[in-house]
Amino acid sequence: MESILSLIVALLAVSVGVVMAARAARLPPLIGYLVVGVAFGPHALGVAPDSEVTRWLAEIGVVFLMFSIGVEFSLPRLRAMKKLVLGLGSAQVLATIAVVTGLALALGPLHGMSWQACLVLGCALAMSSTAMVMRMAADRGELETAHGRPVVGILLFQDLAVVPLMIVVPALAAIAGASEASATAAGQATDIAQTLALALAKAALVLVLLVVVGQRLVGPWLTVVARRKSQELFSLNLLLMTLGLAWVTEHLGLSLALGAFMAGMLISETEFRYQVEADIRPYRDVLMGLFFITVGMRLNLAVVADQAPILLALLLAYILAKVLVIAGLARLFGVAPGPSLRAGLWLFQAGEFGFVLLDPSLIGGLLPDEVLQLVLAGMVVSMLLTPFVVDRSDGLVLRLARSEFLRRSLEIHRIASQAVSADKHLIICGFGRCGQNLAQLLDQEKIDYVALDLDPQRTREAAAAGNSVVFGDAARRETLLAAGIHRATSVVITYADRASAIQVILAVRQLAPQLPVIVRARDDGDLASLRDAGATEVVPEVIEGSLMLASHALALAGVPLHRVVRRVREVRDNRYGLFRGVFRGSDDDYLERTEDAVMLRTLVVPKTSAMAGRRIADLGLAGMGVDIATLKRAGRRQTLTDDMLLLAEDALVLRGTAEALAEAETLLNAG
Repeated sequence: MESILSLIVALLAVSVGVVMAARAARLPPLIGYLVVGVAFGPHALGVAPDSEVTRWLAEIGVVFLMFSIGVEFSLPRLRAMKKLVLGLGSAQVLATIAVVTGLALALGPLHGMSWQACLVLGCALAMSSTAMVMRMAADRGELETAHGRPVVGILLFQDLAVVPLMIVVPALAAIAGASEASATAAGQATDIAQTLALALAKAALVLVLLVVVGQRLVGPWLTVVARRKSQELFSLNLLLMTLGLAWVTEHLGLSLALGAFMAGMLISETEFRYQVEADIRPYRDVLMGLFFITVGMRLNLAVVADQAPILLALLLAYILAKVLVIAGLARLFGVAPGPSLRAGLWLFQAGEFGFVLLDPSLIGGLLPDEVLQLVLAGMVVSMLLTPFVVDRSDGLVLRLARSEFLRRSLEIHRIASQAVSADKHLIICGFGRCGQNLAQLLDQEKIDYVALDLDPQRTREAAAAGNSVVFGDAARRETLLAAGIHRATSVVITYADRASAIQVILAVRQLAPQLPVIVRARDDGDLASLRDAGATEVVPEVIEGSLMLASHALALAGVPLHRVVRRVREVRDNRYGLFRGVFRGSDDDYLERTEDAVMLRTLVVPKTSAMAGRRIADLGLAGMGVDIATLKRAGRRQTLTDDMLLLAEDALVLRGTAEALAEAETLLNAG
């Protein structure tokens, strides 16, 4: 027991450091787990032997992974994307299995592989990495793009295909064993038919029983448990259902993971699915990490090094075949050439389910060890290459797909044509409800704008209605240049997705460091990351909504309207630095009646000012209660720093109370 605990503690300790390093290098954590397994495995340092304990931990990790996939299973989503999921997804899996199996059969005699082993390789290598690709697509804000939708559709079908494949793969292993024992072709055919029929019949029986009986029991039972308001009791029930159904399917001669998937699928039809997803995620992530460590332990680098040329050739053939299969099928299903090729480049790698399907508990000794080592190494390398290929996929597509280059050029031309006459305009990123409301206000004030959006239907309809909106990705520098970013007064990002907003901010800051960028956010949780990226102001929906609720509630409670307005203004003044203060006008008498009213005043530093040539930090304005909102020099807005020298004829926009501004004016005018 002590040795087991020591092993687990050692693996967890090293995993923490390696995963932190992987995160710092912007690599998926599973790459870190694989590295730990290779280093600690029996073929390297030998700290963690390939024992029954590690294999058991790996199997439990797969159980929780399949359970989480079952929970995320959504029939409405499947129906909404049925063409991409059931059509393109199924075609990709079947075509890739056929291509890889054919290649393996061509090379099989060299290694003494049976047709069953070749088919198992095809099943395993047809998978792509859902964990890596979905995470990267979400971080880059590309889930709903022209290439993102086919990528998501294919990955969804692959997740579903794992369930029957986990029945077929052990059956193929059993058939291979029976084929060796059977002397006649007729006997082999009978064994094949019997084995597959028995496995499929068991799975169908379990599925029917669970759908008919389980759905009637799971929802009401979880409702009873939830009414006890005990998180511990709820978690215990989840563990019982997951491991209990896994135990049932194992004793029926099926895999543990199949029972876990069915448990998750039952829960997905209840109102508790989102709570379950949150509760199960920590178990899944940690145990999946241990699973990938055990995968790394199986990799013998010495064997891989001896076969390096063969490995490289097979890896290149696999990547090329998979890219061509996915890109070609996407074109057949109506996806444009550029997005089709980009989808292939996103999905060329092997996936975590490939490792699951090649687990010794499923395939036994079906694959020769030298072949298994080459396959595992190739799968790991393909996953390592994924982040780099995805980052460069745009450039590769533009070079390889002439139609994509022409489409991108036409897109830029349309944006430039729309923005060519605009000057001192706003660039609106995203033309959803928020962007359209802003555009209406700008139209009423006769202010020019150019809106960018990635929804082709929305842009067509809005442009036909007379709105200045064009199809374009605001995160691309060439799009912003075409939209006239150097002539714009500000950029407004109206979609609340943090990752997408940060991409746009970074692109804007590369082109126009001084340009104000106003970003919409759902709440203050993204405030720090958006400001660090370069946002001038972040406007959270939650705060604005709460202010409106508060103002109505105070008014209905009998608070005078002028006090309600003042309270709301005070909150906004404290929250939004950019919007604090107003330039006083002839109708702003209320400013005189409010001692602490914050105002803006523009002052030009006289040539005779004693303050000219001094550091801004040494002026003492902060001590007076005055801060500099903006500083313009020779007509251009400057980035303020404490070490900046104040020059004569600099135009300062100062913010403060009337008394503080008067004191600052006296200071700047002093000779």
